[in-house]
Amino acid sequence: MASAPRQRPARQINVSPHPPPTATLQAERALQLAAQTFEIEARGLLGLAARQGAGFPAAVAAMLACRGRVIVMGMGKSGHVGRKIAATLASTGTPAFFVHPAEASHGDLGMVQRGDVVLAISNSGESDELAAVLPALRRLGTTLVAMTGKAESTLARHADMVLSSAVDQEACPLNLAPTASTTAQMALGDALAVALLDARGFKAEDFARSHPGGALGRKLLVLVSDLMVRGDALPLVAARTPFITMMRTMSAKGLGTALVVDDGGRLLGIFTDGDLRRQIERGADLRALSAGEVMHPHPKTVAADALAVAGAELMEQHRITAVAVLDSAAQLVGLLTIGDLMRAKVV
Repeated sequence: MASAPRQRPARQINVSPHPPPTATLQAERALQLAAQTFEIEARGLLGLAARQGAGFPAAVAAMLACRGRVIVMGMGKSGHVGRKIAATLASTGTPAFFVHPAEASHGDLGMVQRGDVVLAISNSGESDELAAVLPALRRLGTTLVAMTGKAESTLARHADMVLSSAVDQEACPLNLAPTASTTAQMALGDALAVALLDARGFKAEDFARSHPGGALGRKLLVLVSDLMVRGDALPLVAARTPFITMMRTMSAKGLGTALVVDDGGRLLGIFTDGDLRRQIERGADLRALSAGEVMHPHPKTVAADALAVAGAELMEQHRITAVAVLDSAAQLVGLLTIGDLMRAKVV
């Protein structure tokens, strides 16, 4: 009978992991390093202006004239900065997106077309992944803009224009982790975006089109005409309307306001809950008065095609809660209230 195979004893590996260094927080040291970081990065940013030459306006001109897109590339921390730069460019009128250099070597280069402008970011200018796609980018006929801290680097030599993002030192105490250099890259990207939007005559309305969501979109896209009360919901009364009848109209419409108009529908004045309180304080015999006698003449108005935030600013400036809305012919078309603005989250 065959004997059972002999089993080898399991080999035991004695691992003696090095315990992680004990972290001790010294508040004074932390504040000192924070101040030092701010100082180093601020110096780096201030030094950027002097480092820019003809390459900067040339890069702006190339992006402005580009009929394609601005393709931003970068590896590691430069890639993270590149994503932000691409997003800023796209939101300020320059079509742009980010392409990862390593993925570009494996098919994503097809996202780049002849006539595009490529903004390649590398502090050292020697990123292997970027260097690998540089010849292909040249063959495609793209315009190459290098953002680098090394003017003699491989990336700079291949580029049509070079933007210097050089800094004297990193904020990292070891002078290794990208800190001041990435801050410089970010600021240089912002400078490109600002120069481009200025050259394009980019306005707040243009900015709003790419920011339809959230508070920013509401402030820049929502018009007075989108929120105003109109038509049969308006509390309209004639100047000759008895005071009591006007109050019934105000109660029925529930807006705390009456709009006094002439026979042609043109605005003559306004009467609000606040005006009512003031009349009572004066002891006036309100039953004997008409709407025209108690109204506030020359009321504040806003255009129907104005941004809703303009109506909010008008109310805040004059400490009122409603403004009449006029069309381009100065005809009354609506009423905008603070409640309308709050429900739309404009304020």
